[in-house]
Amino acid sequence: MPEGPSIVILKELIHPFKGQTIEKASNNNNKLDVDILKNQKITDFKTWGKSFFICFKKFSIRIHFGLFGSYRINEHTAKPARLHLQFDDGELNFYACTLQLIEEPLDKLYDFTADIMNPKWSNAKAISKMTDEPKMLACDALMDQQIFSGVGNIIKNEVLFRTRIHPLSEVGQIPAKKLKEMVHEAVKYTFDFLEQKKAGTLKKHWLAYSKKDCPRDKIPFHKADTGKSHRRTFYCDKCMVLYK
Repeated sequence: MPEGPSIVILKELIHPFKGQTIEKASNNNNKLDVDILKNQKITDFKTWGKSFFICFKKFSIRIHFGLFGSYRINEHTAKPARLHLQFDDGELNFYACTLQLIEEPLDKLYDFTADIMNPKWSNAKAISKMTDEPKMLACDALMDQQIFSGVGNIIKNEVLFRTRIHPLSEVGQIPAKKLKEMVHEAVKYTFDFLEQKKAGTLKKHWLAYSKKDCPRDKIPFHKADTGKSHRRTFYCDKCMVLYK
């Protein structure tokens, strides 16, 4: 599943289509009335965490890539796209994703202060949301899109390891200074992720995700599906403190 930085990269790549008018559109599962898109001018592209929005004057299309979604810019595969947009001098194709028509202003539906890559992001609000649920596990907090919109499993693993916080720690037991460190590192690593992804060096910088041994203690990582999402987590019992 693409994490927030990957969606931001998509936004940057298709920026040239902003202001262009759709000449033709198709949808391969008939769950979106593509007739409403014909002759519509794209006013903006926006992201909220793992969600991508194509914005028009009176509505927006939300695209979520899930586990297997992908896209093609100015090219297409043999398989029909979930959403195909044809322009005078190019095309956009989105595959294996979910589509949603949104007719309300996005600011009314989405809290952009929770989007970790948005200029409106708020450290204080993230901490407040976590302290309101003291029994929440650290691994669940980082994966909660209402708290850290855009954080996925890779970022979760790297942030917990870098801050030495055990994934099964309860946020209410984590010292305030340490909780602030976790939030700070989540923001920092997310932007590091963005730059490393662009440079093609992301995997080279992983310290915990998909690794066999702890680079600090030289002992095998524990590997377990943790938290409500049951996503794979790599952690070291020696250097990562369990606050519980």
